[in-house]
Amino acid sequence: MSHIGITLLWLVHWLPLSWQAALGNALGSLLFRFAGRRRRIGEINLQLCFPDWSAARRRDVLHAHFRCAARAALEHGILWWSDVKRVKRLVHFTGLEHFLAHQHTPVILLAPHFVGLDMGGVRFTAEYAPIVSMYSRLKNPHFDRLMLHARTRFGNSKMFSRHDGVRPLVREIKQGLPLYYLPDQDFGAKDALFVPFFGVPAATVSAMPRIARVAGAKVVPLVTRQLPGGQGYVAQFYPAWDNFPSDDVEADTRRMNAFIEDRVREMPEQYFWLHKRFKTRPPGEAKFYP
Repeated sequence: MSHIGITLLWLVHWLPLSWQAALGNALGSLLFRFAGRRRRIGEINLQLCFPDWSAARRRDVLHAHFRCAARAALEHGILWWSDVKRVKRLVHFTGLEHFLAHQHTPVILLAPHFVGLDMGGVRFTAEYAPIVSMYSRLKNPHFDRLMLHARTRFGNSKMFSRHDGVRPLVREIKQGLPLYYLPDQDFGAKDALFVPFFGVPAATVSAMPRIARVAGAKVVPLVTRQLPGGQGYVAQFYPAWDNFPSDDVEADTRRMNAFIEDRVREMPEQYFWLHKRFKTRPPGEAKFYP
C-alpha cells in the first residue's frame, strides 16, 4: 500500500460506518472485475471446496467476498486511528461467558481467517486483555507498521514473527496472555499435516494441539462476523473444547479444520478465499494454481 493509499484510508476512517460500508462494497465490485489473478485463485478455492455448487453460485459468493474484504480493508482505518470508544462501537461480543469462564487460565483463542479477523482481535484487547499472536511480515513496511500498531495499540499485546517459532508463544501464554491463533493458511509442508479441508488434503499447521498441551491451555474459538451496512461486526466466542488436545495430533488437527468448515458454511462470502490455501500438495499430486 502506497503513502497515497494510507492517506486515503486515514480520510475515509472519519466517515460514518455506513458510508465506509458503501464505499467498500463499490470498491470490492470494482476489484472483482479487474483483479483477475486474485479472482482466479478464489474461483479455484471455491470449486475445490464446493464442487456441488453451480458456477453461478460460486461466482456470486466470490463477488460478495470481494465486497466484504474491501469493506473490511477500509474499516481497518478505525482500528489504526480511532479512539477506543469507536473501536468498541464497531465490534460487539456474544458468548463472552465462554472466555470469562477461563479468563485466569491459559487460553488459546482460535481465530480463523474471516474478513473480521483483526476487528475481533483488536476489540478484545481494547477491553479485556492484551494478547500474544504470530504474524507474517508484509512486504510494504508502512502497511506492516500500521498492522502491528493496530494489533498492539491497546494494552501490552505482543506479536512474534513466524520465524520466531512457537516457544515465545508458549512462554507468554504461561505468563497469562491469551494466544490469538490463526492456523488456517498454507505455510508449506514444514510442521504441517495433510488433513482434509472440505475434503481436499490441505497442508495444515499442527501446532495448536501441541501448544495447548505444553501450555495447559483451553481452546476457546473466537469468530468475527461482518454485519450488513453500518452495523459493524459481531465477535462470537464458542464453548471451550472438551478433550482437547487428545493423544492424536492428526485427529486434533482434523477437528480444528472441521470446526472452521462449519463456520465457513455459515458465512462463505466472508472466508478468505484469495489465499492459495491448497498451494502445498502431497508428494506426487499436481498443483491446483497456475
